[in-house]
Amino acid sequence: MPTSQATIAVWDAGFRPFFLGAGFFAMLTMALWSAIYIFQIDFELNNLTQFEWHGHEMIFGYAMAVIAGFLLTAVRTWTRSSTAEGNMLRLLFTLWLSARVCFLFGTDFIWLATITDTLFTITLSYILTHRIIKAKQWHQLGIIAKVLLITVCNIVFYAGVLGYFEHGVVWGLFSAMYIILALILTMSRRVIPFFIERATHDAVKLFNTRWVDIPNIFLFLAFSINEVFIEHEATSAYLASILFALNAFRLIRWHHPIIWQQGLLWSIYLSSWMINLGFALFTLIYFFNLDIPKLLAIHAFTVGGIGMITIGMIARVSLGHTGRNVYQPPKALVYAFIAILLSVIIRVLLPLFDIWAYEVLVGISQIFWAVAFAIWTTLYTPILLKPKP
Repeated sequence: MPTSQATIAVWDAGFRPFFLGAGFFAMLTMALWSAIYIFQIDFELNNLTQFEWHGHEMIFGYAMAVIAGFLLTAVRTWTRSSTAEGNMLRLLFTLWLSARVCFLFGTDFIWLATITDTLFTITLSYILTHRIIKAKQWHQLGIIAKVLLITVCNIVFYAGVLGYFEHGVVWGLFSAMYIILALILTMSRRVIPFFIERATHDAVKLFNTRWVDIPNIFLFLAFSINEVFIEHEATSAYLASILFALNAFRLIRWHHPIIWQQGLLWSIYLSSWMINLGFALFTLIYFFNLDIPKLLAIHAFTVGGIGMITIGMIARVSLGHTGRNVYQPPKALVYAFIAILLSVIIRVLLPLFDIWAYEVLVGISQIFWAVAFAIWTTLYTPILLKPKP
């Protein structure tokens, strides 16, 4: 049972340890990545490049911690039944943390990382699926299916590292990235209009349209499959251009001036535009034959899309589910959002203009990312450790 009277309430609900873990991990692992990338710190890996290590830990380490905390909390709310708390939550978090620690030693403990990481997502999927089926909320199983697919992607990734699957590392890593983007697009469709309506005290009503939603799903699926397995540039460019138009239409319809008055709103709203920026870059690179790396579009998806929405969501959910007012967040929180926005601009947009050396821009972007999560963890550690006020 939750220990609401305890001095430390971190094991009362899934979002508490996983959001804390995600915040600290995002800060520390980026500092390590900066040391490896900028200062050439020795970091030996077998069957895995340093870039692939970095990508894996941001996707399966940071992003999955946020997803775990969010879904454990969301499913508890949807089904009105507990998901993981106490010892079960400790076990789940320990599995996630063990895999992260294993990867700090390169690939020396790759088998242990494989086992603990896989057990983490399988256990998480079981807990969520069991609660949803018990509550007969069949329409929620689509989101859980994405978690299971991410589990498969991670297994494929490890099979590649261990030498059992030639394309395993790349296919597993990028498939998971696109599945997480699909999960974000799905959840954004639900929560962004809701958040805007609540911010206006229901003075406005926002609606989604099926002629935008249904093509979005299938076109994004086709785009993802082509990018991961086929890599036909023209196909990606045409699909990305349509996806940009559909999502721009949706985001413009959602716009309301109140968004810019609340950091917890504009950070989440802008993250959707950053994903759309990724689609725009795929389009521009092909049709205008721009000599820029596709990696910029990928980082628009990851740093801008995944990074911005996750820091915004963990900030909002942490306040709401600890009994605090989401419309009165810590005042310094806006600096975390500004820092991560600057990280995106420096990492994705400035290289287009060739102002400074690319490596310098990457290093500055890494600093702003680490600063954003340093601010977040400083502000939210007391909130997540203490019981509800």
